[in-house]
Amino acid sequence: MKNLFASVVFVGASVGLAATASAQTTWDMPTPYPDGNYLTQNVRAFAEEVKELSGGKLEITVHSGASLFKMPEIKRAVRTGQAQIGEILLSAYGNENPIFEVDGVPFLAAGYDNAEKLWLAQEPILEEVLAEEGLMPLFTGVWPGQGLYNQEEIEGLDAMEGVKFRAYNAATSRLAELMGAVPTTVQYAEVPQAFSTGVVSSMLTSATTGVDVKAWDFLEVFYTTDAMHPKNLVFVNKDAFDALEPDVQEAVLTAAENAEQRVWAKAREEGQAAVDELAANGMTVAAPGEALMTELQGIGAQMTEEWIEKAGERGQRLVDAYNAL
Repeated sequence: MKNLFASVVFVGASVGLAATASAQTTWDMPTPYPDGNYLTQNVRAFAEEVKELSGGKLEITVHSGASLFKMPEIKRAVRTGQAQIGEILLSAYGNENPIFEVDGVPFLAAGYDNAEKLWLAQEPILEEVLAEEGLMPLFTGVWPGQGLYNQEEIEGLDAMEGVKFRAYNAATSRLAELMGAVPTTVQYAEVPQAFSTGVVSSMLTSATTGVDVKAWDFLEVFYTTDAMHPKNLVFVNKDAFDALEPDVQEAVLTAAENAEQRVWAKAREEGQAAVDELAANGMTVAAPGEALMTELQGIGAQMTEEWIEKAGERGQRLVDAYNAL
C-alpha cells in the first residue's frame, strides 16, 4: 500500500508539472543593438515585466547584438515564425514600404515633441501596413536627434562633395546624394571597421550611436543638427500573439505601454549624456553654422515632398494627421 500511495503521489505530481510546463510559452526575440544600449536595456526590462505580469506563463528570450538574426533579417524572421517577436530600426525597411521610413525624413519632425506627434500620426497607418504581413506593433523606442559626423569642420555642403557617407536606410542614402556625397550602406555593427578601413568617412546618426561605436577613434567633429529622431519598433507575429491566453496578452500590452513611456523619457537623458561623452573624448561638438543649416533644411524640405509622392495616399494622410496635431 505504501508503494501504491507513493506511486499515486508521484504520478499526480508529474501530471501537475506537465500541466505547468505546457502552460508556459517561450518566445525568441532578436534585437540589433548591444546590451549597453539603452534601447536594448529597455527591451530586457520589457521581457522581465512580461514574465512577472504573466505569472511566468510567457518568457521572452532576448538575443541582443544581432546574435540570432542580423537586423535586415529580423522582420522576415518574425513574419515567418522563426522568431515570435523582434526589434528593428523602422526606417531601415523603407525600401519595403515608405510608411516605415517617415521618421527618417530629415527635418520633417525635428525635436522630441514633434517626434512624438509624428508617431501618433504614423501608428494607425503602420498598423494597417503590418497587418497585411501578419504582424502587429507593440511599442517604439526613439533615438536622440541625429547629428552630422565628419572628419573636419565644414561651413557648407560643398565640402561634402565626393565624401563616402555611411547610409543605413533609403532616406540616409538619398540625403547623401543630395549633399553631394557618395552613399555607402554600412550596418550598425560594422561602423567602426568601415571607418577604420576608409570605406566611409562621414555619417548622420545619433550621439548615442557615436558613443556605442566610439566615434572619437575615427572622427573629429559632431554637429548637433537634430535632423530627425528615428524609431526602433518592437513588433510581434500576430498568430503567436493570438495564441496566448487573454491574461497573457494583457500582460504583453501593459508591459509594452510601460516600455514605450520609459524609453522615450530615457532617450532625452541618454541623448544629452552621449553628447557630453563625445566632447569628453576629444570630439568637437558644435551647432552647425547658419549657411550649413539652411542648406540641410532645404534638402529636408525636398525629401519631404519626395516622400509624400512615393508614399501616396497613406503618406499624404499621415503628414496631414501630423500637421493637424
